[in-house]
Amino acid sequence: MKSILKLEEIARFILAYTLSLYLGYSWWLFFALLLAPDLSMTGYLFGTRAGAWLYNIFHHQGIAIVVGIAGLFLGETWLQLAGLILYGHSAMDRALGYGLKYNESFKHTHLGLIGKQTG
Repeated sequence: MKSILKLEEIARFILAYTLSLYLGYSWWLFFALLLAPDLSMTGYLFGTRAGAWLYNIFHHQGIAIVVGIAGLFLGETWLQLAGLILYGHSAMDRALGYGLKYNESFKHTHLGLIGKQTG
């Protein structure tokens, strides 16, 4: 089951990239901006609760879809691209085992604990 879920996230990543090409953006722009959502990790400078909240906003696939649809209705391709980057980044993270964060620590995600465990 875990492999099927990873393949599903990889398919979502490919979809986001393909749609960015459909919008007319250069092939490299998607990849150049792909890690931008990780700037949300700066929220952890203010504690785990603020960090988890800010991180989850920028990694929530539903929010990515809302941003993309807002761009569609407003006729703003840059907003559509932003939604696709958020969506693609989130899919990439989940395929790699990184999920939405709990308040306890950065390593505690909805997909389980990440990183090397001691004990």
